[in-house]
Amino acid sequence: MIKKSSDKVLAIIPARGGSKRIPNKNIRLFYGLPIIAYSIKAAEEAGCFTEVMVSTDDDKIAKIAKQFGAKVPFMRSQENSSDYAILADVCIEVIKKYLEYDKNFDSICCILPTAPFINLKKIINAKVLLDKGGYSGVFTVVEYSYPIQRSLKIENGFVRMRWPENLFARSQDLEKSYHDAGQFYFIKINTLLAEKKLFSEKSAAIILDNFEAQDIDTEADWKLAEIKYETIKRLRKTQGS
Repeated sequence: MIKKSSDKVLAIIPARGGSKRIPNKNIRLFYGLPIIAYSIKAAEEAGCFTEVMVSTDDDKIAKIAKQFGAKVPFMRSQENSSDYAILADVCIEVIKKYLEYDKNFDSICCILPTAPFINLKKIINAKVLLDKGGYSGVFTVVEYSYPIQRSLKIENGFVRMRWPENLFARSQDLEKSYHDAGQFYFIKINTLLAEKKLFSEKSAAIILDNFEAQDIDTEADWKLAEIKYETIKRLRKTQGS
């Protein structure tokens, strides 16, 4: 936990109902807890948020969120509860709704509800980076496990290199590439309202290990997340941490 600074920071956990590929995904039990509970607990324990809230359109999710200490001051609109709603729009809706209650914030942290590997230390590090650096936002990334410069494509049934000039390049000589880890996004509210996206040209990255992140969109993803989580638990027990 870090000492709260004078700025006001809102943690937004977006968790709509109606998941089709994994029913009740946001509140499904993951090692004994609704999976959203990991995000709520990490946000609360980080100690850098003025308020931790859940944006949802689902009464059951709202009830569980409140049980674990999050606030649900209002329900999400139908417009931002569809399959086509984007996270930035959901967060902007929350900000504008708070303004109706005369509540202002300097920045937000959008924390995904299906992020059981979320580490409060990473949240704290991101907040410190946002405060100290000349950044408008900070979010988590993971390095690609294989160089994308040597990726392949299938063209008219034949395998082709996307960038043939890298055919004989050594992996260690190629620039590293990263992708969004899908855990959390710190961003200053002025930037979000102006650019309407969760990271900009002035965003910094918190780099995660591949074992610290997992997209959970299918049952196979869920099982892989369980394997990773169990492995992490076992390693921490072995190392006594």
